[in-house]
Amino acid sequence: MKNKLTIVKVGGAIVEDQERLNELLDNFAAIEGAKLLVHGGGRRATKVAAALGIESKMINGRRITDAEMLEVVTMVYGGLVNKNIVAKLQSKGINAIGLTGADMDVIHSHKRPVKEGIDFGFVGDVEHVKADKIKLLIDGGITPVMAPLTHDGQGNILNTNADTIASETAKALAALYDVTLIYSFEKKGVLSNADDDDSVIPVITRSDFNKYVENGTIAGGMIPKLENALAAVDAGVKQVVITLANAIDGKHGTVIM
Repeated sequence: MKNKLTIVKVGGAIVEDQERLNELLDNFAAIEGAKLLVHGGGRRATKVAAALGIESKMINGRRITDAEMLEVVTMVYGGLVNKNIVAKLQSKGINAIGLTGADMDVIHSHKRPVKEGIDFGFVGDVEHVKADKIKLLIDGGITPVMAPLTHDGQGNILNTNADTIASETAKALAALYDVTLIYSFEKKGVLSNADDDDSVIPVITRSDFNKYVENGTIAGGMIPKLENALAAVDAGVKQVVITLANAIDGKHGTVIM
């Protein structure tokens, strides 16, 4: 029988709000058994870039990462945000360690190719996650806190979507643990009506997802989030939940099946 592992992904909106971040980390610390946290930080990166006079360029909600922006996201994700979370977890009795994909070579990616004339720059698409190396930390009683940065093995850091890192890490670790993946953000779950915060869809299957995308119920950034969630389920992750940041006990929100 596999040991239980809970992976929680927290988005940039929560990371930016210290009160909500503290509440989430309290709840995260209370989760029994092994756990791992993946964080975003795009809003903080945009603010820091603006302060440095660097323009943030986005296409369909995805950041264009040129050489200047790569320096910003590396500083913000791998430094400011990551170490702030690690320090807060230490204060809550969780022996945490901050990681990028380059640390211990845990996540290897390749630079996203130019497609349809769009060059995202130094953005990484995950090739593989070295689950055995992460397992060494978890089994040693250490909680990994993973920043949305990977590397290509050629000395280059790559900006990588945090939802994807959470999904790919969950998929890799599903062979070793009984994994629950929780995507936490500022809504109670996936909503059937964007203007009604209580219109949570309790369960979404792949056929439901296709139907909701076709009729416009699910759109924008929720599409890739659900694609990552469904990919995790297909790869053997026991449960995927999308829920409010202060409800990460696995009993609330939208369950992806």
